[in-house]
Amino acid sequence: MRKVKPARKLGRTAAHRKATLSNLSTQLLIYKRIETTEAKAKETRKVVEKIITKAKKGTLHAQREIFSALRDKEAVRTLFEEIVGRIGSRNGGYTRIIKLCPRYGDAAKMAVIELVDYSVAPTTKLKSTKQDRAKRVKGSKQAEAQPEVSKGTDEAAE
Repeated sequence: MRKVKPARKLGRTAAHRKATLSNLSTQLLIYKRIETTEAKAKETRKVVEKIITKAKKGTLHAQREIFSALRDKEAVRTLFEEIVGRIGSRNGGYTRIIKLCPRYGDAAKMAVIELVDYSVAPTTKLKSTKQDRAKRVKGSKQAEAQPEVSKGTDEAAE
């Protein structure tokens, strides 16, 4: 009978897997939101949740243990100065995984993992900022009407 193993191997050796999860955790703590594969996101969640729980103690020992796992001073500083202050009252569930459409090249399942209290809006332009066709076309009636209205307000202001 097959027994389910507790963790994903991600197609890597143990040392490579540890380095990958450490790098993903570091980037998540620095940038608050990263896009990766679904399997890596789920494994990163386990690592980051334990790190944040340990950081909530706020002791020097906890800081040194976390640094030994992450090996990045900027990430540890960000964790203790910013993240713990915002997440201090939360009892777990510090991360959120949002599934995305498959990656174009190899159809891998993609996901975004982010810190819950740092919901960052996606950087996409809204359609409302796009100009109407009438404003772009020189010979249209609306394009000619716009400057006349603005000239009238300038004369009234003087």
